[in-house]
Amino acid sequence: MGRWNAHSRWEEDREAILEWAQSIAGDPWVVFLDTETTGIGTGAEICDIAVLASDGRVLLDTLVKPRLPIPAGASRIHGIHDHHVAGAPSWQQVYPRFVDAIAQRQVVVYNADYDQGVIAGCCRVCGLNLPLSRWDCAMKAYSTFVGEPSSHSLGGYRWFKLDQAAAAFGIVPGGHRAAADAEACRQVVHAMASVEG
Repeated sequence: MGRWNAHSRWEEDREAILEWAQSIAGDPWVVFLDTETTGIGTGAEICDIAVLASDGRVLLDTLVKPRLPIPAGASRIHGIHDHHVAGAPSWQQVYPRFVDAIAQRQVVVYNADYDQGVIAGCCRVCGLNLPLSRWDCAMKAYSTFVGEPSSHSLGGYRWFKLDQAAAAFGIVPGGHRAAADAEACRQVVHAMASVEG
C-alpha cells in the first residue's frame, strides 16, 4: 500500500512538472540563467554570468572580475583563471545589464537557490538590490521528473547534476561555462516539455 501511494504521489508530482515545463517553454518572458563562481561557500563571487531568452538568444554573457583571486579549486572546475578576468567588468559594472536581462521576468536556473544566493551576496557587498523576479529551479524540476526517491533532498527525490540531466536527453553538456550551461538548462526544460504525460 505504501509503495503504491509513493508511486501515485510521484505520478502527480511528475504531471505537475510536465505542465510547468510546458508553461516555461511556451513563455517568451522566461529567461535562463547560469553563473560560474569563485567557490561554493559564503563569500563566493561571480566570475562568469549568462542570461538567455526562452528562444536561446543571448541577453547577457560576460566574465566578471571578482574582488578576490579565483581559488585554484574553482578554476579546475570551470577553467576560468585570474588572467581571464583581469580586464573583465566588475559586478557593479555588469549589474545594470543584469537588471535589464531579468527584471520582472521568470528566471529559470539549474540549482536556483545557489545561483540566486551568490548573486544576492554580490549585490549586497556592492550595496545593490537583487531585481524583482520569480526564480524557478530546473534541477528540482528534473529530479521530480525522474522520481528517484531520496531521503537526503527536499521534496524526496534525488538531485542530478546538469550534465546528467542533459545526457539523459542527448543534449551536449555545458562544460561549466555560464552561457553553455544556461543553454543546456534551457534545452533540458524544453525536452521535459515535449514529453507526453
